[in-house]
Order: sequence, then C-alpha cells, then structure tokens
Amino acid sequence: MLEQGVIKEKWHIVAFGRAKDYNQLLKPNLSGMVVFSSVIGYLMAPGTTFMWSDFGLWQKIITLFAGGMLITGSANTINQILERESDAKMKRTRLRPMPDGRMQATEAWIFAIITGLTGAFLLAFYFNLQASILGVISLLLYAFAYTPMKKIHPIAVFIGAIPGALPPFIGWVAATGTYSIGGWVLFLFQFFWQFPHFWAIAWVAFDDYKNAGICMLPTREKESRFTGLQCMVYSLILVPLAMVPRMLGMINNEAMWFCMFCGLLYFAASAVFYLKNDYKSARRVMFTSFFYLPAILLSFVFGKI
Repeated sequence: MLEQGVIKEKWHIVAFGRAKDYNQLLKPNLSGMVVFSSVIGYLMAPGTTFMWSDFGLWQKIITLFAGGMLITGSANTINQILERESDAKMKRTRLRPMPDGRMQATEAWIFAIITGLTGAFLLAFYFNLQASILGVISLLLYAFAYTPMKKIHPIAVFIGAIPGALPPFIGWVAATGTYSIGGWVLFLFQFFWQFPHFWAIAWVAFDDYKNAGICMLPTREKESRFTGLQCMVYSLILVPLAMVPRMLGMINNEAMWFCMFCGLLYFAASAVFYLKNDYKSARRVMFTSFFYLPAILLSFVFGKI
C-alpha cells in the first residue's frame, strides 16, 4: 500500500509538472491579453449588445475566447520550438520546457498542431469560416514569418504587428461574417499600439536579445535616440486615429476623448523616452502600453453607439 501511495504521488508530481510545461507553451498571460481584444471586437460589431444576463452571448464569448487562446497558444508554441536554441541563451527564457530539456520538439509540435486545429475548428463551426481563416493566417504569420525574421532584420516588428493586430478584427468578423471597415479600424489601433510596446520591451531586454542574436530595435545601437523618436511617431498616430471610430458612428464623444487622452499619455511617455533614453523611461513606455490597450478597448465597448 505504501509503495502504491508513493507511485501515485510521483505520478501526480509528474502530471502537474507536465501541465505547467504545456501552460508555459501557451503563454496564457500574453495570449489572454491578445484574445481579450478579439472579444472586444466581437462586442463592438453592429447588432451585438452586451447584457450580463444574456446566457447565449456569454456562450459565444467563452467559445471565441477558447478558440482564440488555442490558436494563439499554438503560435506561441511554434515560436518556442523554432527559438529553443535562442531561448537557452536568454535569462528570461532559458527555463522554458525545451531549452531546459524537459520537453522534446516533437511533443511540442504535436501540441501545437492539436491546439491550432482545434482553435480553427471552434471559430469555423461556432462562428464562420472567415474568422477561422483569419485566425489561421494570424498563426502562420506569427510562427513562420515573424519568428524567423527576428534574427534577420528589425522589420520583424512590422511583420509581427500584423498577426498581433488581427484578434479584434477576428472578433468583428466572427460576429458579422464580413471584413467591413469597423474591423479594420480596430485592427489599426492594435497595429500602431504595438510598435512602442515592442520597442520598449526590446530596449529593456537589449542585452538578452543581443546575446541570442535577435534584432528588434529600429537601430542596432541601444544608445541611439532613434528608437524613442519612432515610439513618438507611432504613439502620436493613435491620437487622431481616435476620431475615426467616432466619425463612423462606432463610439460616442466621451469614448473618443478618453481614447485621445490615453494616446497623449502614450505619446508623453515616448517623448520622455526619447529625451532620456534610459532604462526607467523605456519601462515607462512599456507599462503605459500595458495600460493603453485595455483602457481604450473597454472605452469602446462602454462608449458604443
């Protein structure tokens, strides 16, 4: 009996450890933020009204969230498969399942294929084929265009911004079945938001990235202020962009002004980064980006007309 108990305990430890490894492949914190924007896109679509008591709507939201998490998790897993050697050279990633030797690439590939196909099926079956196709395009761009390009040229940030901006568009298409202008507007907000966000992270983690041979900054020199200048340009675009959904009748004036205010905060953080070009100001841009996106997305929903 004692031996059986020990075996059972060891099995639980192994199973729990494997579950943690799969969780690391999915990157739920990152994926959750990305998929949250797809839910916002769904709620922003014409004819979709959010009510706490609408059980059918909650079913749709949960299914969309699950499908998005699976597709995004599949892309993240492939990213880690292709970058396992680079990850082994960076402090923040060297303990991931594959660099640490806890998982082989074959197992990770099986996991990526299953999660990707399941997520695409959920979007196609419960919503429409158009949303599923966008989800697959997002996965392929992130995994097989953005990931390898990170070691070749800083244009990787531009490439990665495309799949990174597709989730709210996917949510819009899931609700409407069309690639209409409202979805493109949501796409643009998330597209331009990503540049200061990624560059600030790349500046903070510059030494780690350089050690792994990853090129993310618009300049190869960390000391250059060009990164801060670029952050200013892209964050500034978000300020007038806030008027577009108002002009299209998607949001009210209050949401527009709030979105413009958030854009100005993002721009101000970028301007300080340009002037100081130091660790503290780069982190300020990074944390401002964490605030900006959920804040404006929620303001869209509450200010929907």
